[in-house]
Amino acid sequence: MEAIRTGIERSLNLLVTIGVADIIDILLVAYLIYKAIWFVRRTNSYNLAKGILVFLIVMLLSDLFGLKMISFVLRKAAELGLIALVILFQPELRRLLERMGSGLSSSRGETGTEIDSAIAHTVLACSDMSASKTGALIIFERNIRLNEIMSTGTIINADTNAELMKNIFFNKAPLHDGALIIRAGRLAAAGCVLPLTKSTNLSKELGMRHRAGIGLSEQSDAVVVIVSEETGSISVAIDGMLKRHLNAATLERILRSELVTPEPAQGQRGILQLMKKLFKGKNNEEDERNEKTV
Repeated sequence: MEAIRTGIERSLNLLVTIGVADIIDILLVAYLIYKAIWFVRRTNSYNLAKGILVFLIVMLLSDLFGLKMISFVLRKAAELGLIALVILFQPELRRLLERMGSGLSSSRGETGTEIDSAIAHTVLACSDMSASKTGALIIFERNIRLNEIMSTGTIINADTNAELMKNIFFNKAPLHDGALIIRAGRLAAAGCVLPLTKSTNLSKELGMRHRAGIGLSEQSDAVVVIVSEETGSISVAIDGMLKRHLNAATLERILRSELVTPEPAQGQRGILQLMKKLFKGKNNEEDERNEKTV
């Protein structure tokens, strides 16, 4: 009992000495550990992570038992291994940094009538193509630019129109096998080639079109709409996750929640307008003072 009481007292003393900087430090470390686990899961590197863990355990045991030669070799291998890991995961690390940069510099959605019109026409086109079992792969670009993907297809730069989208994915059209990219509410490019997902846990029912859509959503923040050619089912891929068997209403709700930035509430709008008026009033007073001094 005395040992337990002593342990509790020491723990309480440590808690008292924790400051704001310590809390921030702990949260940052926890976030980095979470991102490392997320990175391993997203890149399907379970076996590699197990191998690294076994390597670290062997290196620790070699130090404990005084195996100097093995410890020296393992430490040198660890130094080279860090460089090898950076080279091995260069594409994944690049995409991770792109996501971090886009999250800091850009907003999540867009506002305006063009994106609203694009969503409405996309839902209408997907409903018709679902009924006729016409395969389609439609990408809504967000913060991460898809210039490399667009370079594999044909530039269109046209207004988003349901009839035009259905003509693009008509099974005898030259661009029907590729993906259609929508940028800022406009049809940017068609016939684009997408990277396939590396995930091995997908259903065997999913074909190349679904695997390509999931693959792009894993590598970027794009919203990918997929219409199955075999069943006519509508799916949406976001961040590597696939939502299947959607109806028109659900598809529209998902697209609006992911692509459209909500307008400020009435109270917030009133506060913003009041601040603008006060700011303009101060500017006018300063101008009058400047005119009087002149």
